[in-house]
Amino acid sequence: MDVNSLVEMANQIGEFFDSMPDREEAVDGVADHIHRFWAPRMRIALLNGLDDPEVASELKPIVLEALTKHRVALTPAGAVVT
Repeated sequence: MDVNSLVEMANQIGEFFDSMPDREEAVDGVADHIHRFWAPRMRIALLNGLDDPEVASELKPIVLEALTKHRVALTPAGAVVT
């Protein structure tokens, strides 16, 4: 799974939710969307990318916040996230 493509897709989701007036709701919305619509292997690859400073620097702030805040909930059951 190409993490750069996942970052691009996550940033598009972040752009949509970033326009919401309630920041907390927007952050939660990003995480909820990724959890509901992304395959587990996509979530694992993106979450693994959080630990790479180059990948993390490419994420929009709202996406980085959502992934960090909801990392445990976004991790598929039984998955190993490095």
